[in-house]
Amino acid sequence: MRKTDISGKLVQFAWWALATIVFTLVVAIRIRLLGIPLERDEGEYAYAGQLMLQGIPPYKLAYNMKFPGTYAAYALIMSMFGQTISGIHVGFLLVNAATIALVFLLGRRLINEMAGLVAAASYAVLSVSPTVLGFAAHATHFVMLPVLGGMLLLLDQHARARFGRLFVSGVLFGFAVVMKQPGIFFPLFAVIYLMTKEIRSGLRPKEWFVRALVFSGGVILPLAMTCLFLLCVGVFREFWFWTVDYAQQYGALVRLGDVPPFLLRRASEVIGANWPVWALAGVGAVAGIWNERLRAGTLFFLGFLFFSVLAVCPGLYFRHHYFVLVLPAVALLAGTGISALAGAAPGRVTASKVVPLIVTAAALALPLVRYKKLFFEFSPAQVSRMVYAESAFPEAVRIADYLREHTTVDDTIAVLGSEPEIYFYSHRHSATGYIYTYPLMEPQKYARQMQEEMISEIERANPKFLVSVAINDSWLQRPGSDPLIFSWANEYIAKNYVPAGFVNITSAETEYYFGDVPTTVATLKDYILIYRRKL
Repeated sequence: MRKTDISGKLVQFAWWALATIVFTLVVAIRIRLLGIPLERDEGEYAYAGQLMLQGIPPYKLAYNMKFPGTYAAYALIMSMFGQTISGIHVGFLLVNAATIALVFLLGRRLINEMAGLVAAASYAVLSVSPTVLGFAAHATHFVMLPVLGGMLLLLDQHARARFGRLFVSGVLFGFAVVMKQPGIFFPLFAVIYLMTKEIRSGLRPKEWFVRALVFSGGVILPLAMTCLFLLCVGVFREFWFWTVDYAQQYGALVRLGDVPPFLLRRASEVIGANWPVWALAGVGAVAGIWNERLRAGTLFFLGFLFFSVLAVCPGLYFRHHYFVLVLPAVALLAGTGISALAGAAPGRVTASKVVPLIVTAAALALPLVRYKKLFFEFSPAQVSRMVYAESAFPEAVRIADYLREHTTVDDTIAVLGSEPEIYFYSHRHSATGYIYTYPLMEPQKYARQMQEEMISEIERANPKFLVSVAINDSWLQRPGSDPLIFSWANEYIAKNYVPAGFVNITSAETEYYFGDVPTTVATLKDYILIYRRKL
């Protein structure tokens, strides 16, 4: 065997070894943190999924403006791995691993094996980062899995016999939309790519139009089936109100003038210690266009990135986990950048093979080292407290345990606040469909109506326990928020309930009092009161 062949195999082995090490570390991080308490979105998905496993459809006992696909995904995960925190996060680990594999296949398909390995390793590190709340199984992860699968099918077409592949690809993109509304931008990208490719291949208008129609039919099918199901089970009106009527109000709350500085600050937070990977993506975007060999793949990735950014923008809220939607495109461009670097010095074999490997290893090592305490040292509860400093996610676990131990399966509970995870942990139904109280505080036209409905539902259900969350993060009350719900709660609780528990959250520790509730405490800032219905 020639020396160059041996050298090439050693370099290939080194790339695979690096990708394997990174993947193993990320899996180890996720396994170590399987028990991290659920945050609010996870609590919502878990509770809705739990209800679905009981035969209760979405939007009947839990209201929210998101499409129900992630609820169904959670229900599927919990049916396989159990209705526990760890069970949910095991399912999330598998979703993340599958997404990493698809990123590799896309990079290899459009650039080369090296680019695929770099992209996969980059996505693994980016997607576990606390800067995008990477420990939580957000809907954005469930959007990207079918999107990447649909892209692979779209790219792997052959000649004319491809209607079945086109349709299945469309169905996968349609599933992405059902997972969360911003997923609609990805089938738009796919349709534009498909039509451009077909026109450039010389197909007549009728032929490429038919192919686009087949693909679009696949996209529409999951949403159509979802709507039909919700109509049949009698919750389509609620689904329409929350996902269309209220969603329009919610999407118009942010003032355009506030967007630029907020977006710049949020983008800086999201990039964080991952800046070397993002820098490599920038190199890939420029060098890939310049390099004729990489140009076609780079243009595809840039188009993907553009529509990924659009998917982050609806509502202009730019929450950290929304940026998960751009991570595959960023990772693929980073792989392109390394591939361009490897081809920059063809006359110097050693440099062209070793330097890209070193650069990649350094870029991926920096965030792992920067966040090492979160990844490798702190307990799951400590990580939750570090990442969500203003939220009571660890406390929700013990509160739910108390509620479950002091109620029967037929009892209902009510949470005055946005802590749906309590319903999931306790395995008890909510006395109201308002599992979030944010909409009640917003300056939108349905706020008063929502408060009145929540009040009415709680009074009709007469829940055995009522949990009052006195934490701003759980309400996001504004200067102009309607105070009706608070004045009602004070009167209703005083008349019908007695204190049963008190959870005081301080910077040093959390104090739990169940049964004997103190009348005074040394420090009082964020707290939760638990009330039991009078006998």
